[in-house]
Amino acid sequence: MIALLLTDRCTGCQRCVDVCPRHVFDAAADGPPVIARPADCQTCFQCELYCRADALYVEPTVDQAVPVDEAAVRASGLLGVFRRDSGWDEWAGDPRFADQHWRMEEVFARGRALQAALLDPSPTTNPS
Repeated sequence: MIALLLTDRCTGCQRCVDVCPRHVFDAAADGPPVIARPADCQTCFQCELYCRADALYVEPTVDQAVPVDEAAVRASGLLGVFRRDSGWDEWAGDPRFADQHWRMEEVFARGRALQAALLDPSPTTNPS
C-alpha cells in the first residue's frame, strides 16, 4: 500500500497521478501530488515504477496500512529498488537489471524482509 511521498525528492511531474489505476493521488497545481486515497491503493507499484525521482515508497503489505518510518526507509535503500531491480526505464540499458520482470517475487520478498527489519529493529541472534 502506498506509504510515503517524499516531497523534497518529488519533481512535481504528476506521473504517479497519471499512472495510478485506482486514482490514489490528487494532482497539485504547483507542487507534489497528494496521497488522497491511500486505502484505495492496490499495491501495483506503478507509481514507484514511473517515479524517476524515487520519491515514492509503496509498502508491500496489500490488505492493511502498515506504519512506516520515513527516516528508516530513506536509510534502507528501498527507494527506487523496485524500479531498478525490474530493469525499468533508465535502468533498461544496464545489463545488471535488464529484463528482470520475471524476478518480481524475489524483489517483493526482499522488500517484505527489509520492511520487517524496519518494523522490528531488534537484532537477531544465531543459535549455535
